[in-house]
Amino acid sequence: MSSAPRLPYRPFHRPFLFYGARGALAAILAALSFGTAFAQGWPARPITLVVPFPAAGGTDLVIRSIQPLLQKELGQPVVIDNRSGAGGTIGSTFVARATPDGYTAGVVTTITHAVSVSVYPKLAYDPASDFAYAGFIGTSPYVLAVNRSLQAKDVKGLVEKLKAAGGQPTFGSVGVGTVSHLMGEQFSKLANVPMIHVPYRGAAPAYTDLMGGQVQLMFDNPVGLAPYVKAQKITAIATTAPTPLLADVPTFARQGIANFEQQLWYGVAFPKGTPPAIVSRFNAALNKVLSQRDVARDLATKGVTAHPGTPAEMQATVNKDIPYWGAIARSVGATVE
Repeated sequence: MSSAPRLPYRPFHRPFLFYGARGALAAILAALSFGTAFAQGWPARPITLVVPFPAAGGTDLVIRSIQPLLQKELGQPVVIDNRSGAGGTIGSTFVARATPDGYTAGVVTTITHAVSVSVYPKLAYDPASDFAYAGFIGTSPYVLAVNRSLQAKDVKGLVEKLKAAGGQPTFGSVGVGTVSHLMGEQFSKLANVPMIHVPYRGAAPAYTDLMGGQVQLMFDNPVGLAPYVKAQKITAIATTAPTPLLADVPTFARQGIANFEQQLWYGVAFPKGTPPAIVSRFNAALNKVLSQRDVARDLATKGVTAHPGTPAEMQATVNKDIPYWGAIARSVGATVE
């Protein structure tokens, strides 16, 4: 970057600069004072919480688990607004463009705010800079599930059977550019077995073909896969982190496989420019709710581990995960027009 040109020395400009700087400082202080005063009366009316996925889906069920207690803590209704489509980017765009007054927030996930920026070339928001992150809700691991005909019991055995079978095995996902897709690509590299990716429009058709043998394996969250595993219709080989829904399934780490610990996270974000005092107030209410044992137990039944945290931690996670998933998406050419 070239340096700025040196301005001529004009001593008579100093008083102007001094008073100009003082005036600017006064304006900043006044703005901060106004923001604090505004936040003290917040919330004075219902808060809209945009869920960028369909009603009754996994993300929707997670936020509805905490909605009643969250609105009790805030003293105002928390109205859930499902704005689904385009992998969660439609609802997230709505939040990014909303008035930053503390009355519109959105549920954010690894998919919408870490993966999306790399797989949607025309994404209308910047996850790293267009939001004021308010904190985590929880995390959910991924499960590697396989068709039972493979008769594999662990990751090592699965890799051996895939190599011995010859040909090119297939893996399913819940859509191009999803974490389910990218983790399948990662596993293909880990196993050193070229695989064909078969994307589906959601989990249900992918599960059907996994059970039927049209695809040999797939990654997804435990809440969706667990019922089929327990019914012995598919086999869970490994998880990226422990989950009570599949307590008997060992993690990749326990099977001696490092650097395979990715999880899906859920959080809440306001539009950029929302007063920090409002974000802090929401974060305190959210963390208080997540710290309750009943809430933690309820989330666990959905395959989610409650994760109280700070806005700074949420922002740091987004900043870290964008290049991580971006590198994987670019390596396999995962883009959605």
